[in-house]
Amino acid sequence: MKTADIVDDFYNEVSFCDKPFRQFGRKKAFYGPIQTVKCFEDNGLLKAELQKPGKGRVLVVDGGASTRIAILGDMIATSMKEKGWAGIVINGVIRDSAVINEMNVGVMALGTCPVKSIKRNEGIVGASVKFGGVTFKQSNWVYADTDGVLVSQRKLIQESI
Repeated sequence: MKTADIVDDFYNEVSFCDKPFRQFGRKKAFYGPIQTVKCFEDNGLLKAELQKPGKGRVLVVDGGASTRIAILGDMIATSMKEKGWAGIVINGVIRDSAVINEMNVGVMALGTCPVKSIKRNEGIVGASVKFGGVTFKQSNWVYADTDGVLVSQRKLIQESI
């Protein structure tokens, strides 16, 4: 099922994140329960979360929409894949996009930047984050594909998108 179909079938139960996301990685669609990180130009907490077992979750990262510093690169994306995360949605940018595009991962981000992140481990893990007109809570579900990112309070579909 595609996000467009989810909107058609569950219009009153989903919110659409109105950020201009780009899709990276070979996994063009993903969904799962939300885990959150809020950080700004510092990917220490993001990296730490992605080194934990993902259990099919989606990491939603509020990077403050910064386009100056990339908070995900190929090494962290490799960890995400190995640990069983369904995907990642980043309100910010990534680097190493050519390598990530060859990986079987699902990444939604605002774009790319070659500058790597600092690592001070500043930010918040597990708190609700808001961007693109949507609040992402850990008890909610996220659905993402090349058409966009949706949020619902419950699991809406049983098959993969």
